[in-house]
Amino acid sequence: MMTLLKAKMVVDKDFRISEIDERIYGSFIEHLGRAVYGGIYDPEHPDADQNGFRADVIHLVKELNIPIIRYPGGNMVSGYNWEDGVGPRQERPRRLELAWRTIETNEIGTNEFVDWAKQVNSEVMMAVNLGTRGIDAARNLIEYCNHPGGTYFSDLRKKHGYEKPHKIKTWCLGNEMDGPWQIGHKTAEEYGRLALETAKVMRLVDPSIELVACGSSNTGMPTFPQYEATTLEHTYEAIDYISLHQYYGNRQNDTSNYLAKSMDMEYFIKTIISTCDYIKAKKRSKKTINLSFDEWNVWYHSNQQDQEIKPWSIAPPQLEDIYNFEDSLLIGSMLMTFLKNSDRVKIACMAQLVNVIAPIMTTDGGGAWRQTIYYPLAHVSKYGRGFALQPIVSSPKYDSKEFTDVPYLDSVAVFNEEEQEVTIFAINRHLEQAIELHADVRSFEGYEIIEHIVLENKDLKATNSLEHQNVFPHNQGISSLNQNGVVEAKLTKASWNVIRLKIQKKF
Repeated sequence: MMTLLKAKMVVDKDFRISEIDERIYGSFIEHLGRAVYGGIYDPEHPDADQNGFRADVIHLVKELNIPIIRYPGGNMVSGYNWEDGVGPRQERPRRLELAWRTIETNEIGTNEFVDWAKQVNSEVMMAVNLGTRGIDAARNLIEYCNHPGGTYFSDLRKKHGYEKPHKIKTWCLGNEMDGPWQIGHKTAEEYGRLALETAKVMRLVDPSIELVACGSSNTGMPTFPQYEATTLEHTYEAIDYISLHQYYGNRQNDTSNYLAKSMDMEYFIKTIISTCDYIKAKKRSKKTINLSFDEWNVWYHSNQQDQEIKPWSIAPPQLEDIYNFEDSLLIGSMLMTFLKNSDRVKIACMAQLVNVIAPIMTTDGGGAWRQTIYYPLAHVSKYGRGFALQPIVSSPKYDSKEFTDVPYLDSVAVFNEEEQEVTIFAINRHLEQAIELHADVRSFEGYEIIEHIVLENKDLKATNSLEHQNVFPHNQGISSLNQNGVVEAKLTKASWNVIRLKIQKKF
């Protein structure tokens, strides 16, 4: 009989990393593929509401408790004229959308998306076009969205049926401007200057906003991390966040290596923190720049089929990755990486939300369903509120093709002081053996285990569909709390675990 691996951890309520900014459970909707048309919006669908939004999608989004959603792109925003998407629908132009080579009908624009975001209890994180446009378009858009009235663009909003300003707080200064694929790609010097001048005018219109400057599109960029350093040289005092983007895949079908890729994300975050703090020291600033990881996910399943899409289609099925069970494990580790760095990572947006590399999928005219990656996001968004705790972990380790000393146990804890709950999130990366976990929680006196949720499947490649939810969590995990205040839990091989403890009141 195969012996269990053994791991230990200490979870103490005083080992606090930071209070968690709930916006790390954000997401992203771009005018790309079926994210908008056929995803959130389908007026011909039997479940469509009076505004044409799919009620079944709204239900699944609300379950995720998404606090902020980035919009409208993405690569698309670098060629987007925001004026095309406001005013009477019958007067809106159709455009060649050059980033993804489709036709943009502009049936949905700024006002409709703000309406939809309110329906799913979310805020909007708006991006401005710094590719083909710049300072003037950005100041006009923020005037349209946020100024109370009495000026051309604020009164135009009122004319379009929106008397009150949208009060959008968080704004992205462009998208992936370091990327040669980007419409209007710019060097760091070019972008830094433009971002600074755009930030200045936007803050003149609304001083209350927060601004996100573009950083590197991924760790493989030849300009990483110099792009951030140069950009921050220009923008440091004018912005609040620097953005990070990263996607992973398992193209070599090496699962042990794939599940360790969150270590690359950790490296990315630490490098950008160091870069920000270097510029802070260089400028002798008292201001700290935080991180907005506003694109992240697994993305590789759909690459081949995307090459076969006919150009200039309307809302073709682009980037429709069908995720498997092992993808959900990496997603869990990526979410825990945000929690471990919650002192500096304040915003994160899973890209994207519906149909396009998404946790939620729809069928045209039919139902909507949860992908495998839906569940870790739902769990962490629900139970990962409060203070992130730094556990002291002792775990067996392994080496993979790209990484050394990969702990089989990947774990973090969250303390919700208001609800008097502590949650341990844990992944067993071992593909063959269970882990016997001993978690010392003595500082949480009077707490008891109330639930142990497990996401597991014997088939690492198992997927979900509308008809079959093959990957689905259960709450029958094996764990107990002994008299010494130690959680004893069995983490089955290749599994995602959520162990919840709550104080038990004595009457």
